[in-house]
Amino acid sequence: MAISTKTLPDFITVLAGKDAVPGGGGASALVGAIGTALGNMVGSLTVGKKKYADVEAEIIELKKKSDALQGDLLKLIDKDAEDFEPLARAYGLPSGTDAEKANKAKVMEGALRDACQVPLEIMRKCAEAIKVIEGFAVKGSKLAVSDAGVGVIFCKAALMGASLNVFINTKAMTDKVCAERINKEADTLLAEYEALADKIFKLVKDQLK
Repeated sequence: MAISTKTLPDFITVLAGKDAVPGGGGASALVGAIGTALGNMVGSLTVGKKKYADVEAEIIELKKKSDALQGDLLKLIDKDAEDFEPLARAYGLPSGTDAEKANKAKVMEGALRDACQVPLEIMRKCAEAIKVIEGFAVKGSKLAVSDAGVGVIFCKAALMGASLNVFINTKAMTDKVCAERINKEADTLLAEYEALADKIFKLVKDQLK
């Protein structure tokens, strides 16, 4: 069974166990999907209300984007697990001889590079979700604005969590040019979207107090 189709109790049980997957990457993708869905709920509670008729078309478009992001993030739960398997195998390669050491180093480098890609994609999706939730927070139903605040903080947490799964892999890479390029994108996403998420959270909180 794919990880993303497990029941929530089963997912939590496996997450707490000794299995390497799901781990921080898959958990981050799930949290991002939940955060995106919370923003989407604000949209669902806005569409069809006369008070918000002038922004309904925009809200519908935001909901379409949210639907796509939710699906993408759920798929990334399984993709993260799939991409970890080659890295796990690489760690187990023999390294008794010089030839074996060279082969292991080569395989490890490729596996580490590939293992960065899913958490980096989770970060990109969470960044998109934060922008979408901003629209829900500003234009959506004020009766549900707290859910936009919860959603954006979930997406921020997922963004930050996924970044650690990027950095633990780039730290082990020997190709420092490639590692720095990957780290630069992750750092840029963190700098921009942590700040935006905080701004949206404050906007929501100020409406509630």
